[in-house]
Amino acid sequence: MHIIQAVIGAILYLVIFFSIGFILNMLLKKTWTLVFIYPIFVIMMIDNVKLSSYITETSTALANVYERVLGLQFLDVFMLGFGLLGAILAGVTIRYLRKSGYSMF
Repeated sequence: MHIIQAVIGAILYLVIFFSIGFILNMLLKKTWTLVFIYPIFVIMMIDNVKLSSYITETSTALANVYERVLGLQFLDVFMLGFGLLGAILAGVTIRYLRKSGYSMF
């Protein structure tokens, strides 16, 4: 992956997760919802195990996730980190808007 692709991907992750977090915060009225859900998104993105495997074959599924997380390259972590930053910025923005008097947020 080229550095330009990584930078564009990181910006896209930031914008996408900021948008999703902002909408979830408005609808659910919970400020940090996406920040707590984000690790589940990351596991679903990097893992190729079915969700039911975490219940039926827990140790195998968790070992597979552990291997996949350790196998991530720097640029993958960079992009996923910007997604987390977008989720955090959505929470900070909603908090600021609520303190400023916007009651719909």
